[in-house]
Amino acid sequence: MSRPRRPHRHSRRPRRLLLLCALCAVFFWWSNRSLQTESFTFASPRLPAGFDGCVIVQISDLHGGEFGENNQDLLRQVRAAGPDYIFLTGDLQDQYRQTPRSYTVNLGRALAEIAPTYFVTGNHEWAFPDVRGLKRELGKAGVTVLTNEFVPLERNGDRILLAGIDDPNGFADQKTPEALAAEVQALEGDPFWLLLAHRNNYFEKEYSHLGADLVISGHGHGGLIRLPLTDGLISVERTLFPSYTAGFYEVGGADLFVSRGLGNSGRTFRLFNRPQLVILTLYKE
Repeated sequence: MSRPRRPHRHSRRPRRLLLLCALCAVFFWWSNRSLQTESFTFASPRLPAGFDGCVIVQISDLHGGEFGENNQDLLRQVRAAGPDYIFLTGDLQDQYRQTPRSYTVNLGRALAEIAPTYFVTGNHEWAFPDVRGLKRELGKAGVTVLTNEFVPLERNGDRILLAGIDDPNGFADQKTPEALAAEVQALEGDPFWLLLAHRNNYFEKEYSHLGADLVISGHGHGGLIRLPLTDGLISVERTLFPSYTAGFYEVGGADLFVSRGLGNSGRTFRLFNRPQLVILTLYKE
């Protein structure tokens, strides 16, 4: 009588390998396509009382990405946050995807229907021709485009300033950030003001000296791959262990907040660094 054959152990390996590959694929999709809404607070004794509890949604570095058809998943989460203002800190378009202008304009229109929306360019907007045309169309769609200028924001009878600068890839003769900061001080004295500036890596040497109460940036993509005890592994400039890639930073009494962003550009990808929608609440300290 012959003995029944035992299954060879190595016959299970292909199934285990397929399962591992499937789990890796799901994790990779989750890391790059699963929207993460995160809430942050910024407290300052200089904040006017009327802005205590002011809710800001920051959207940065979409790079032509889609979260739901026509970004409906993204828009739904923005609405749920109940923002007083929406800040777009650049790179909504992507030069490698050749994002159509209509993508940015349609998204801007939908956001402006939720709350007052403000936009500054990132480096990718300047990779396309006719940036002035993009700005005009965004303006017609209800978005306030800040081109090296500032505007007042009003809430509950109080007033702060919001300034925004074009990306350094913009026109060579554009107004400098220093000139804009000097205008704020000359015309407004010493107000509480926020600065939208796309490039996180300009903060330490340049933007931290301007006098803004808070600089709000993107560009760093969270360091692409986030590992424990690091501030991201790879910068968008392909240097190792960058800083100023996600969250709050302070240099010489100046404060910065950096969004990890929502999209990917070119062949980049995210690990342990999901696409981030920021809800930032201001409090009077």
